[in-house]
Amino acid sequence: MQEDINACIEVLKKGGIILYPTDTVWGLGCDATNADAVDALFSLKKRPSNKAMICLVSDFKMLNQYVEEVPEVAYDILKYATRPTTIVYEKPIRIAENLVSEEDTLGIRVPKNEFCTKLIRKFKKPIVSTSANFAGDPTPRNFKSINTAIKQSVGYVVQKDYNKQKTNPSSVIKIGLSGEVKILRK
Repeated sequence: MQEDINACIEVLKKGGIILYPTDTVWGLGCDATNADAVDALFSLKKRPSNKAMICLVSDFKMLNQYVEEVPEVAYDILKYATRPTTIVYEKPIRIAENLVSEEDTLGIRVPKNEFCTKLIRKFKKPIVSTSANFAGDPTPRNFKSINTAIKQSVGYVVQKDYNKQKTNPSSVIKIGLSGEVKILRK
């Protein structure tokens, strides 16, 4: 695992894109603070830049570094969630501007799997997480179903699935600054 983490970090530091196992599905990722890397990821996926992508942070401490104000209810939701949950926060900070929506929001998830957590902690910055497919194509359920063109277009491919309990894409919940909660995807 450490070899894969080190190789991913080298690519991320250079503004490259990685293909890696997330806590949900196989993902494409880059440095969430690097606008050029985010542009490259939009381009690779053939995804319109107004279509949101999310990022992963290692823990609540890192979450607080990239959101102006985390509503209290977010901690309870994340603490008691039984499956991976992405929360859309208002007023993200210190993130590449092209990753932030027109509404000044950003979806962020705190993964609970060892590989992602170790990778993000060692990188010391949030990592973009978007499914490893071209826009409009089905989300790949396993490594074999990832399009070969995607595998050949990234700086590093993690080939081992460190997340044995793959799930569907995460639940997505939007939380307003005043604490209102809206479920966007179950």
